[in-house]
Amino acid sequence: MKIHYDVEGGEFISAGVASSKLKKTLKQLGISPIIIRKVSICMYEAEINMVIHANGGVIDVEITPETIDVIINDEGPGIENIDLAMKEGYSTASRKAREMGFGAGMGLPNIKKHSDNMEIETKIGKGTKLELTFNIKD
Repeated sequence: MKIHYDVEGGEFISAGVASSKLKKTLKQLGISPIIIRKVSICMYEAEINMVIHANGGVIDVEITPETIDVIINDEGPGIENIDLAMKEGYSTASRKAREMGFGAGMGLPNIKKHSDNMEIETKIGKGTKLELTFNIKD
């Protein structure tokens, strides 16, 4: 099964819609609540990152009997220092985002922690791509 979501940059009100929709779909498919939780956390963090740091982007999900594969492509400025961005608490969020309660610097660390595999590719001035894998069967 393949699912596609569009995420708008700067739209804080709609951030989390894609992760909520995917969560509902995974429940309907009978996926383990533990896996649903992991996927939902990662999806939400990725959506928030696209809203805060990028001009939006797309999320493509493929669900197979063995894995849930999530590919996130944003249209942002890219990440200048991935090692620094992976440190808990490091954030480049705007003042506006911080005033709204976002930008704690936990997005990428949480995604890494809750996915079974995370690959990140970034190009300055072009955007960032995350490839996440969640194992359904061990």
